[in-house]
Amino acid sequence: MLWTALILGLAGSFHCIGMCGPIAFVLPVDKSSKSKLSFQTFLYHFGRLLSYSIIGVLFGFIGKGLYLAGFQQRLSILVGVLMIFLIIIPVSLFNKYNFTKPLYKIIGKIKQQLGLYLNKKSNKSIFLIGFFNGFLPCGLVYMALIGSISTGNALNGGLYMFLFGLGTIPLMTAAILLGNFVNLTLRKKIQKAIPVFVVIIGILFILRGLGLGIPYISPSDAKLQISNNPAECITVENE
Repeated sequence: MLWTALILGLAGSFHCIGMCGPIAFVLPVDKSSKSKLSFQTFLYHFGRLLSYSIIGVLFGFIGKGLYLAGFQQRLSILVGVLMIFLIIIPVSLFNKYNFTKPLYKIIGKIKQQLGLYLNKKSNKSIFLIGFFNGFLPCGLVYMALIGSISTGNALNGGLYMFLFGLGTIPLMTAAILLGNFVNLTLRKKIQKAIPVFVVIIGILFILRGLGLGIPYISPSDAKLQISNNPAECITVENE
């Protein structure tokens, strides 16, 4: 299911333009030289993908703990249901129980650092802007993190978030080079379509957990089980 991260990143890029676009629009890149512009754009994206991957590793550890506790593929069903649930519940209800409130102080410090580095024109500052940018609260990132939990280990959790970040690169690069190139009307239309993509991905996670025997989408239960017996692993792989 790692490929769902790339789809989520690509589909949600317009959301990123709305949330992180203002940072990309004023990114202090050197546009006098194509080589410098390309390198600094790379540094910004590398910083974002690094922070995404770090968070993904942490959430992958959580997923590993749940797998070892015996949830196994049922975790995939839970992740899919949670994705869909977070999309259909009213925003006002979600805001009423804002779970990020305890993190406000940390987020405030991150924003403060971003403000400082946005006033500096250096490769180091460009990289750090991207790095701190990746830790800012974002609904789409939360969805991707939920997906990273289902991977069941730290490495795949980090990879899931890396692929998510990779999917956001094309439009975020356009934001750096072209500024606010998406008109408000088009952005609103695409924003309405994003929840549909999230629900589809949620359904894919549920199908995966059901183990219906559908190749790539819903492999059989036996292929999703984790076993400590090497002989059993070999048997499953050879099926």
